[in-house]
Formats: sequence, structure tokens, C-alpha cells
Amino acid sequence: MKTVLQAHINNNLAFLNGKKLLIAVSGGIDSVVLTHILHSLKFSIFLAHCNFQLRGKDSAKDEIFVTELAKQLKIPCTTIKFYTENFAIEKGISTQMAARELRYNWFQEIMQENELDYIVTAHHKDDIIETVLINLTRGTGLDGLTGIPEINGSIVRPLLSFSRSEILIYATKNKIQWREDQSNSSIKYVRNKIRHKVVPFLKELNPNLLDTLTNTLENLKGSQQIVQDSIEKIREEITVVNNKEIHFNIEKLKSLSNPKVYLYELLKAYKFTEWNDVTALLEAQSGKQVFSETHRLLKDRDVLILSKISNSKKTVAYQIPENTSKITVPIKLKFKSIDIPFDTKNHQNKVFEELVFDKPNTISINYNKLQFPLIIRKYEKGDYFFPIGLKGKKKLSKFFKDEKMSLLEKENTWVLCTSDNSIIWVIGRRLDERFKVTKTTSKMLKVKF
Repeated sequence: MKTVLQAHINNNLAFLNGKKLLIAVSGGIDSVVLTHILHSLKFSIFLAHCNFQLRGKDSAKDEIFVTELAKQLKIPCTTIKFYTENFAIEKGISTQMAARELRYNWFQEIMQENELDYIVTAHHKDDIIETVLINLTRGTGLDGLTGIPEINGSIVRPLLSFSRSEILIYATKNKIQWREDQSNSSIKYVRNKIRHKVVPFLKELNPNLLDTLTNTLENLKGSQQIVQDSIEKIREEITVVNNKEIHFNIEKLKSLSNPKVYLYELLKAYKFTEWNDVTALLEAQSGKQVFSETHRLLKDRDVLILSKISNSKKTVAYQIPENTSKITVPIKLKFKSIDIPFDTKNHQNKVFEELVFDKPNTISINYNKLQFPLIIRKYEKGDYFFPIGLKGKKKLSKFFKDEKMSLLEKENTWVLCTSDNSIIWVIGRRLDERFKVTKTTSKMLKVKF
């Protein structure tokens, strides 16, 4: 395996020779074998290990193992601890996605600090097959069917032509020690389910599955290159760059054989997901727009305008001091505090019903539950509230989905919060149960949108 890898590098990855390489080492068999081989081939390597603190004592033992490996081979090494689960909650993403983001952001920092040239990871042939199958289950385009790229910017994956079994044989033959991640045997995660349930079944149908699918992926990569060449030619014909905006000519787009497919290929790098909404912009009125996490696509007469969303716009929050009667920025709201008088029980009920009866876009809030200054801001990932009339809390993302709100409606939704960021009102949509007026409320705040 060592000789074959050296030949593969010389023939296909010759740019690695003489360069400083950062190896991402988990402590598992793949990255440890890669480290041993590149070290024996006299490459200049630097080890980096992430402790995601997801497996308790085992995570700590992995970190110690990698540190000892670096000492044994006399290789520079750095480690870091991440509070991965907290980061995932803050970002509103999965733990796996959080770990990936933390990992690669940190790798880039190490690269700059130590003047390294490339990040090298130990992905192998089995990883490619698993990735393709995962993408198939989730829905994908041609990119998702071509597997994991061997070269992606500064990231290089030299083991992609080797299988998991070949790596295991090499490690066993050379008496290489590694750390076994027990979570790899669990079918809790999608990748492990595919690895332990789906792939073995497919190998029963075709014992040469890895080689067959590898050949198929190579053919698809060839087709992908033809598609990319065609897309770039179309891009030159129908787009104009205007300052930091990209303008797409609508008439030229509509004249193409399949505008939806071309739009997908032209815009997929900008993280759009609502492709039906994107295509609908071709026939929409001027002013209609669709948002991705990072960009906005706006219909403006005969062009679609692509622009980047400013981070400053996404994080703006407006404070509303106590005793404010109205605001006009960022939206128009009127505020009126009302004391609820108390007399007899019947009179209290009558007054309560007269005062609290709300019209559309007007809410009554229990004043005593408020913490000032109030805050008005846009929806953020991970937001949740307790919708009035329902039991328990609900993420705003789930609430938006249940309300069948469009991407544009979500982007333009504001929330009213207390000073500690508890959501009072999804403005124009739903009050939070915790802040509703009850028959024991002595003072309330009327808010009109």
C-alpha cells in the first residue's frame, strides 16, 4: 500500500512533494495509517486533532493517543477542545455539521499560523460509496453522485483509491496501533446505518461493488465536466456583473431548453434550497425575491439580481424602552399600557373581556411579565417560543413550516422579545402563551402592528 500510494502521489498529486502538510488525525485507523505512511515517505507533516468532547473519557483518550503518536514519530502536533453540542444548538445545526464547521475553520487558522500548504485527510473508497448513498437518500444533483473530490482547494484526500479493508490489512501487517471509535458501530447515525446495513447487502448482490461504483463515478465525473463546460458558456452569455451584484437576463434564461435545471447549476453555489420558488421568479412581478442563507435573488423587470446578504442586516436588533408609545423603524408598532380595574368578580370579567378582545394584528400582553427594554429583531436559527393555545414549546422553523410560510415571508418576519431574548410575539402571527393576559392580570400592554 505504501508503494502504491507513493506512485499515486507522484503521478496524480505531485504538487504535494516538498510541501508542508497538515494531517487531520482523529486517532482512528485511517488517519493513523496515513500519518505513518507519509512520515515514512519523508513528507513534512504537522498533526492536528480535534477533541469534540462528544464521547466523554474516550474523547480525552483519543487526544492523548494522538499526542503520544506525534511524540513517537517526532512530528509537531496541536490539539483543541470544542464545545460541539453547545455550538450546534447556537447555530441550529446538527452535531455532525457543527463538528465539520469547527474542524475546518480551525484547520485554516493552523495553516496560516504555521505557513502550511495543504490539509490532508484520510477519506477512502468506502467513504465515497457511503457519501453517494447518503446523497441519494436525501436527493441530489450530479455533484452529489460523483462522490468526494480528491482535491478541493487546499484539501487533498490521497487515500480515496484505497478501501477500508486495504487500510486494515496494512495496519495489521505493520503492527500499527489506533483508537477504535465505538460510536462507529452504532446505527444511530445515517452514515453508520448505510455502512452496516445497506452496503453489506449491496455487496452480496455485487461482490465487486466498490470497484463497480468507482468506475461509475469516474464516468459521471466525465459527464459532470461536460455539464460544467456548458454551464460556464451559458453563464458568459446571460450574466452581467454590476458592482457586487450578478444580473441574469430573464429572456435568455427562458429561451433555454430547461430553465429550472440551468438555474440550479448557475445558483447552486449560493446555498438556495427552494428551487421551485427560484424558478417562479422568471414569471413573477418585479420586487419578488427568494433568499438563501447567504444570498438574495430579486426579480427586477427583465433581470434576476443576485446579491449577498449583509451580515450586519441579519444581526440588527432594535430596543424599545418602557413607556414607548410608537415606533416606525424597523416596522410600525403602537404601544398602550392599560390598568385593568378590579371590582366584583362579574365586573372584572366584563371589563377583562372588553379590554382584551383583540383585532387582527393587535395583541394584549401581561405587563407584569415583561422585562424592558423590549427588543424587536429578525428570526434567528434556533429560536423557539410557546405558541398560545398549544402545549409546550416549538421551534420557529417548525412553526413557519406548519404555517406554510414562504421563504420570503420567513425572511421578513420580525419577533418581539423581552430584554432576556424570550420571544413575546411572532409579529402578525402568534402570541407566546407565557405572556398572555389572564383574569388575574392587573396591567397589560396593547401592541398594534
